[in-house]
Amino acid sequence: MASRGRLASIISSYNLVTGILVAGVLVIGAKTSISAPVTAQAAIPIDSQAQEVVSRLIGVMDSSAQALGNRDYRDVRLTVCQVKVEDMPARSNSSGATFLYQEQALSLALDRPYRQRFLRIAPSADRLQVESAVFEPTNVTSLVGLCGKPEAERAVNLSEIGSSNCSVFLRRSGENYVGSTPANGCPNNYRGATTVTSEAVLSRSGLDSWDRGFDATGKQVWGAEAGPYQFRRIDPTTQDP
Repeated sequence: MASRGRLASIISSYNLVTGILVAGVLVIGAKTSISAPVTAQAAIPIDSQAQEVVSRLIGVMDSSAQALGNRDYRDVRLTVCQVKVEDMPARSNSSGATFLYQEQALSLALDRPYRQRFLRIAPSADRLQVESAVFEPTNVTSLVGLCGKPEAERAVNLSEIGSSNCSVFLRRSGENYVGSTPANGCPNNYRGATTVTSEAVLSRSGLDSWDRGFDATGKQVWGAEAGPYQFRRIDPTTQDP
């Protein structure tokens, strides 16, 4: 078990205010990228693409395999489930958006997630990409373990979802979805950062995600330096609690 100071250091590297998902656009201050060439979009309707992104995100993934081979990475578990927004006006959700709840925690401290957020997955306004709007919950404590509840109990109100100051976009590339935050990133005020960027490749087997914070000069001040975290799907029923 890591000491409190070491645990805080681990957590601070990932406790982002905004952003998840996506790769392929210029990253402020970064010299490396996990971007993949975006191929011509397959002839799959954008609504179907949005649902495919949802289905690939839902479930449980962790970075245990990566952590075994590289001490710079920790064993982190990523849990995502769909939620129902009970008081969502029908007109406001006419785009067929799906709301997800995401929880991220060290695998040895699953009852103490260091990152919690809601995602709104829907076709972008131009219907050329899949948009993921990131929302910061108003009361994270009450949401801990939400994905472990029966599906019928995974219901929230609009007031619980909070606000969003960042959207990220995904394009289909071959069998994967790749994308990033906008080229200028998203606002951030954590640990000296003014901007947060997020890159990812979403595949059938998991998610490669690279989140980083940069200060006003473009210097990286937090986040993984060598490359993305590699989350791979697991069967949570076979894992130790």
